[in-house]
Amino acid sequence: MALLIPLLVATLAICCHGYQIGVGIADITGPPAEVPFMGYANPKQKGYGIHLRQFARSFIIDDGSTRIVFVTCDMGMMGTFLRREVLKRLAQEYGDQYTVNNVMISGTHTHSTPGGFLLDIVFDLNSWGFVRDTFENYAAGIVRSIQRAHKTLADGKIFVSHGQVLDANINRSPTSYLRNPAEERAKYDHDTDKSFTQLKFIRSDGVPMGVITWYAVHATSMNNTNHLISSDNVGYASVLFEKKMNKKFTNLIGKGPFVAAFASTNLGDVSPNTAGPRCVPSGDPCDAETSTCKDKKDTCIASGPGKDMFESTQMIATKIFEKAWEAWKGSQEEVKGDLGIVHQYVSMPDQKAEWIDPETGENKIVNGCKPAMGYSFAAGTTDGAGAFSFKQGTVTTNPLWNLVTDILARPSKEMVECQAPKPILLATGEMNFPFEWQPSVVSTQLAKLGQMAIACVPGEFTTMSGRRMRQTVSQALDLKGPEQVIVAGLCNTYSDYITTPQEYQAQRYEAASTIFGPHTLTIYLQHYKGLAGFIKNGSLPDAGPSPPEAFNDVVSFLPGVVFDNPGWGKEFGQCVVQPPQSVQAGATLTVTFAAGHPRNNVRQEGSYLSVERLGEGEQWEIVATDADWETKFIWRRTGSITGTSEVDVVWDVPMDVNPGTYRIRHFGSHKLVYGAIRSYIGISQTFQVTTS
Repeated sequence: MALLIPLLVATLAICCHGYQIGVGIADITGPPAEVPFMGYANPKQKGYGIHLRQFARSFIIDDGSTRIVFVTCDMGMMGTFLRREVLKRLAQEYGDQYTVNNVMISGTHTHSTPGGFLLDIVFDLNSWGFVRDTFENYAAGIVRSIQRAHKTLADGKIFVSHGQVLDANINRSPTSYLRNPAEERAKYDHDTDKSFTQLKFIRSDGVPMGVITWYAVHATSMNNTNHLISSDNVGYASVLFEKKMNKKFTNLIGKGPFVAAFASTNLGDVSPNTAGPRCVPSGDPCDAETSTCKDKKDTCIASGPGKDMFESTQMIATKIFEKAWEAWKGSQEEVKGDLGIVHQYVSMPDQKAEWIDPETGENKIVNGCKPAMGYSFAAGTTDGAGAFSFKQGTVTTNPLWNLVTDILARPSKEMVECQAPKPILLATGEMNFPFEWQPSVVSTQLAKLGQMAIACVPGEFTTMSGRRMRQTVSQALDLKGPEQVIVAGLCNTYSDYITTPQEYQAQRYEAASTIFGPHTLTIYLQHYKGLAGFIKNGSLPDAGPSPPEAFNDVVSFLPGVVFDNPGWGKEFGQCVVQPPQSVQAGATLTVTFAAGHPRNNVRQEGSYLSVERLGEGEQWEIVATDADWETKFIWRRTGSITGTSEVDVVWDVPMDVNPGTYRIRHFGSHKLVYGAIRSYIGISQTFQVTTS
C-alpha cells in the first residue's frame, strides 16, 4: 500500500493539475569594463559600460516523477565547465534534484557580453584567457535564477502555440543553403525558419508565471563597434514582454514575478540584419559566394532595418515581441503527458554513423573528425568581418598560412582527409597546451514534455540542420510532426557550428566552423535518435566520457584593476558635469561623475545608476536603472598612469515621461592602492522634466 501512495500522488498531479511549474530570473551581468566581448572575435571590442543588463531565466517542470529544468541566459553560449560549476553549486543545496541529467542551459548568443568563461583556448583567446569575474558572475546568477524558480514551484499548466515573424531574419549564407537537395528545399517557403514555438506557463489559480519563445535569429543587431554590454534583440524582446506583464508589480527590469524568455534555436546561418549585405562605403553589392568586394577598400557588411545598430536592435526586438504577444493572447494547445529527459557526453571524433548519399543512394559509414577550423572561419561573416584577408568559400590552402598552421600544430594526414574539403587553418584537435583548444567531448540532451520535445544541442545548427533534427526526433518519438520538436541551441556545450553535409562543401563561415567534419550533423541525427529510444523505453544511457578537467591549467593575461584615483581636487562620485535646470521629453541628458573602475563591483541585482523622480511625500522613486533601454552607463579611463576615470550616465527622456523634479545617482566602488575596495554614491543636482 505504501508503494502506491507516491504513484497516486504523481498521477493526481498530472491528471488534475498538469504539472508543478516554477520560474525564476536573476541578473548575470559580467564585468562591464575592459573585458573583451565574446562573439565577433574582435580584440578591440572591449566593454566600456552597459546598455542592457544580462539575465538568466529559469523554468522548472515536474510531473511527480521527473523534473526538467530549462535555463536561457543573455550570453554568447553555454560552456561545459560553466554548467559543471552551476551543477556543483546546486548539488550543495539541493542534493540530486538538479543534476547533469535534467538541467539544460542555453545561451541567447548575444555578441555584446563579456568573454573568458568557456575554458577552451580558441574561445577564450580573444579575452586574453580565462576571466574569473566573468565566470563567477555568470555561475552565481544562473544558480540564483534556478533557486528562484525552485521557490516558486506550484501546480500549473503549460500551453504550446506557434506563430510567424516574417521580417526579422535573413539567411546570411544563402548560396550554402542552395547546396541542399532541391526536393528538400521545396518543402519550405523560406531559407530561414520564420516560425516560432512558444510555451506558456500558467499557475493553477490562473496567474501567468512565464513564457519561453524560441525564434531563430542571431543576436547580432549590435555590431562589432559596440562597447556596451547588451542582451541585443532577443534580450530586449524579453524586457518588452516582462515590462508589459509586470507593470502592476514594478517598473524595474528583472524584479517582477513574470519571466519571459526568447531563447535560441537553429540560428547558425540566420542574421537579423535584414537590409542585407553591401560593400561599405561604396554601396556596391557583395559577391554572393565569397562575401567580398571588388574594391579592396570596401568591406562586405550586412545592416539592420534601422538608422543605426541601436534602432535596428529595437526594431527587431519589437517585431519578435509583438508576434510573440499575439501568440500569447491567441489559441493554444495544452501540453499533456509524462516527462522524460536523458543526457550523455559524446566524444565526437570517435563516432561513426550510417549515411545515405542523396545523390548516389549509396549507403556509407562516416566518421567524426578531430576538431579543426577552416580558412573561411577567419573571414568572419557579413554580421562581422574577420581581421585578415580571408574570404568565405575558400577550399584551397595558402602556403603562407600553411606555415602558420604548421607552427601551431600540423594537421595529420588523417585529419586533412577527414575534414575535406575544408582547408585547415587551425588543427585545434592536435593542440592541447595548456589545455584543449576546442572541445572533443560534448554534452547531448533530449527532453520530452508530453507531446513536445526539446533537443538541447551543443552548438549553432543552421536552418536546414535544425529542420533535419526536428524531423528525426519527431519520428523517433512518434510525435505528430516536426513542429512538436524544439531545437534549443548553444546548449550545455559550445562546439561552434553544425551545417548539413551539403552546406559543408561550400566552406563558407558556418562550414569552416563545423569543427567535427562534414558529417557532424549525420552523427548528431543518429545520436539524438538513439536518445529518443532511451526516453521511449524509460531507460537511461550511460554517462559517456567525462570532459577533461581544465581548471588546474587555466591561464589569464587580462590585467586587473590596480588602483583608482578620483583626480586632483575631486572625490569619487563627484558630479563633474551637472544636468541642465530643465529637460524636455524626447531630449537626451548626459551627466558625468568622477568614478572608480566598474570591475571593482559588478553590482549584480543592482545598478550603476538610477534615474529618480521626487514623488509624493517628498520620497525619491526610481524611474530607470542601467537595465532600461533609455539609459546608458558609459565608463572611460581618463588617466592610465594616474588611475583616474569618469562615467557618463545617459538618459534618453521618454516621450511619455511623467513630468516633475528629477535627479541622477551613480553607484560605484573604488580600489585603494593596498587593495581594499570602498563604495561611493554620486548624486547630481535636481532638474525639471517637462513635456512641452
